Amino acid sequence: MDHQIKALSKPNSEFVAYLHEQIREFNNQQSPAHKQARVEGAVKPVHIMVVDKDGQWQGGITAEIYWNWLELSDFWLPDTLRGQGLGSSILEQVENIGREHGASKVLLTTFEFQGRTFYERHGYKVVGLVEDYPPGTNYYTMVKVL
Repeated sequence: MDHQIKALSKPNSEFVAYLHEQIREFNNQQSPAHKQARVEGAVKPVHIMVVDKDGQWQGGITAEIYWNWLELSDFWLPDTLRGQGLGSSILEQVENIGREHGASKVLLTTFEFQGRTFYERHGYKVVGLVEDYPPGTNYYTMVKVL
């Protein structure tokens, strides 16, 4: 055999970049949708911010629209702003923006201790589950049809 297998236990950013590029190119060749998403402007970012009277960020949501999907990334509000309908309003607003840009479905991931029940109240369904990740809780993939 002309190849060796080496294991490293420290970061190697050049190796990470190499693997990332190889996988990216493979995906581009196998999936026209992947290649199209890499065209500048194909992925539309969405940021909804909650700001106080001084213009300071207090929470909000980030998402991206591509492949006719809205993918929610980060959604956070401090305890002082929860339970007042603000989160529901933000979620509704980001979904509406998604619809306006052609999204027909929404994708997100969440932990058991985060927002699973919140999302379920808003029509999201669990489509994937990783149990005991991290230990003592579960990790969910959720989808909603818009």
